[in-house]
Amino acid sequence: MRDPYSVLGVRRNAGQDEIKIAWRNVAKAVHPDQNRDDPLATQRFAEAGRAYELLKDPKQRNRYDQARREAELRRMEEMKRKLQGSEEPTIDPETAEEMISRIFGSDAPTSKPQEARKPQPQQAKAEPRPAPKPEPKAEPAFEPETKADTTERSPVFGGFPRAAAPAAELISSIVQRIRGSAGSKPAQEKVPDIFCDVTVSVEDISRREKATATLPDGQTLKVALPAGTTDGSVIRLKEMGYRLNGMLRGDVVVAVRVQQDGDFRTDGTDLRTTLAVNIQDAVLGCEAKVKTLTGTVAVTVPPWSGSDHVIRLAGHGLPTADGKRGDLLIELRLMLWDKPDEKVTDLMRSLRNGLFL
Repeated sequence: MRDPYSVLGVRRNAGQDEIKIAWRNVAKAVHPDQNRDDPLATQRFAEAGRAYELLKDPKQRNRYDQARREAELRRMEEMKRKLQGSEEPTIDPETAEEMISRIFGSDAPTSKPQEARKPQPQQAKAEPRPAPKPEPKAEPAFEPETKADTTERSPVFGGFPRAAAPAAELISSIVQRIRGSAGSKPAQEKVPDIFCDVTVSVEDISRREKATATLPDGQTLKVALPAGTTDGSVIRLKEMGYRLNGMLRGDVVVAVRVQQDGDFRTDGTDLRTTLAVNIQDAVLGCEAKVKTLTGTVAVTVPPWSGSDHVIRLAGHGLPTADGKRGDLLIELRLMLWDKPDEKVTDLMRSLRNGLFL
């Protein structure tokens, strides 16, 4: 059976409602009655049904995800063994550099004699291959970097470790050659960062909860929301990105987006909300109840308050970086009653026409 997520076209962290909607759309599109000329329509329809049956059951879905993660880990371990095994030699940093030098048309590094790259049957008879011995001493700077990569604990996103990619030395040499730093020992290049977005609510920021960010490859990670987080804030997670041998590990850069469709709208660390008042309360003033992040608070609407009037409640906004809180800005909204009021109608008519009752 194919990957059920791919069959329904949903993300691996999709909710049950999203999966159900996707199943309906796929079933409608591949239904045999709608595709009478397609001999594989029945097969695709049955495949979509099996995928939905698996993903709609949380227990079956969890078992499938666990089996897939274990299979992926086994595949990556097997790849590691093949790359590090003697039966399939890897490309050492010096060999990769020579290859890139030939591609870019520059001279090969002088640390390795040219005679070692040419077939020399005469030398094989004279002495037992002296060339390979000095190679580890020629470039000692690569050895500690490789060891650091193998001993570093790799963070896990969704069950998959971000280990070094196959042919990492070759990729590292290409990046260094393009940036013009190949062969320079002091400056170590860094793997490009990973960029993603995370959408949170005002309540998430207020409670300092961890948000779930989805990386470009579909994996997820938890992101802590520090005090002072606002819409558009950027959180950098050091050394949580991809890794290549011979290069510094990249970061994950997360841009925070705050939902603006709830009771509150953000204005930096301040919050904005709306309070509806009728004509009578706007003219005469009143006491009203306003919802805040910590509960309901009573506020006083002063007499003759129009829709441009704003009431500020200090300390009822979002947490700030200095340990305080922003303010809650209450914007008044003038509303009419649900049903027309004859007295108010007569009063407004008399004021407009200059009549007196």
